Amino acid sequence: MKDTAKHQGLRNQLVSTLEQKGITDKTVLEAIKKIPRHLFLNSSFEDYAYQDKAFPIGAGQTISQPYTVAFQSQLLEVKKDHKILEIGTGSGYQTAVLFMLGAKVYTVERQNELFKQTSVLFPKLNIRPKHVSFGDGYKGLPNFAPFDSIIVTAGAPFIPQPLMAQLKIGGRLVIPLGEDVQIMTLLIRKNETQFEKHEFGEFRFVPLLEDKN
Repeated sequence: MKDTAKHQGLRNQLVSTLEQKGITDKTVLEAIKKIPRHLFLNSSFEDYAYQDKAFPIGAGQTISQPYTVAFQSQLLEVKKDHKILEIGTGSGYQTAVLFMLGAKVYTVERQNELFKQTSVLFPKLNIRPKHVSFGDGYKGLPNFAPFDSIIVTAGAPFIPQPLMAQLKIGGRLVIPLGEDVQIMTLLIRKNETQFEKHEFGEFRFVPLLEDKN
């Protein structure tokens, strides 16, 4: 579990790349500068960990491209102590970014293999989500709702109704919508029944699947 000066140098370069691509949220950039992304990847990818690319992580899933992680995190407008629901723990890298931003993170993963990996990894890296759960992301975590914001890290064909219901009024839901190519979508809850919708162009994600595996 080594994090060296070389890794730090590569992270600084990555942050410069993200700034050039239009990421402006300083707190998000600071989090990416601090988090050892190479430790969330299979060691065979270690040399590539700070490229702005997605990589396979097992169970047919990927660790998202850093730009995507930064973009989604920026859309959430995270404040300290915000209660955030993350659908798709995956490698745990996005979870770590939210944790570094001061959020109380509740995260759900449907792949048992990945759930077990992150459950072991988080304590080693001193990352302490409020709740790490093995379950169906489509259902959210009703027992812990409502949430200040919700982030979905897999492509969804539609917005799961339970997630909309678990969002606070004024809360933000960031979700990539679509089958083959996804449109990054932000919903802001205006009141009990109304949501304001914003779209931010195309991204590519692995599909959001139902039920546990």
